[in-house]
Amino acid sequence: MQTQKNVFHRSLDELKSSRTLVVTAMFIAFNLAFDLLGLKIYITPEIRVSLGFIFNASVGMFYGPTVCMMTGFCTDVLGFLLSSNNPQGYFPGYTLTAIIGGLLYGLWLYKERPTLIRCIGAKLCVNIFCNIILNSLWSAMLSHKGFWALLPGRLFKNIALLPFEVALLWIVANVVLRQFHRVFPDSVSS
Repeated sequence: MQTQKNVFHRSLDELKSSRTLVVTAMFIAFNLAFDLLGLKIYITPEIRVSLGFIFNASVGMFYGPTVCMMTGFCTDVLGFLLSSNNPQGYFPGYTLTAIIGGLLYGLWLYKERPTLIRCIGAKLCVNIFCNIILNSLWSAMLSHKGFWALLPGRLFKNIALLPFEVALLWIVANVVLRQFHRVFPDSVSS
């Protein structure tokens, strides 16, 4: 009797394919390009949506949590190295946040249709654990401000953006999935 591999082993096995490496590298490049060019959607001058999460979520959808965690690591480190506006230097906490975000996207979306419920679950988990809790902690450590002082602003921003980000994730993930199957008709993903 053959045992079924867990989601992390299945995701790690994805790295045996050169297609996985190429597509993942392409999504990392898109993420970095959007960030470096400042391509964001501005809801108000203070509240903006960075589109990088779409690329990370796509990697999680196609290749799972292990590959998406590696993608988060690479994107964060390369983003730091390529960016010229990092007055505080490199901080590994943000890299950890990117890795955990990849884990969450991979767990919610891997080998599944990106339904509205899955997109809500993925984005809600990322917003709560990564954006609100962890990034508030890292910002508090770096700015020497209190965690509780930073939390309300981050909480408001992430709650306000959640419906927009979920809708964007759901629409774009379904378009990306359709195009992926059109380009790679032999793929068995989702």
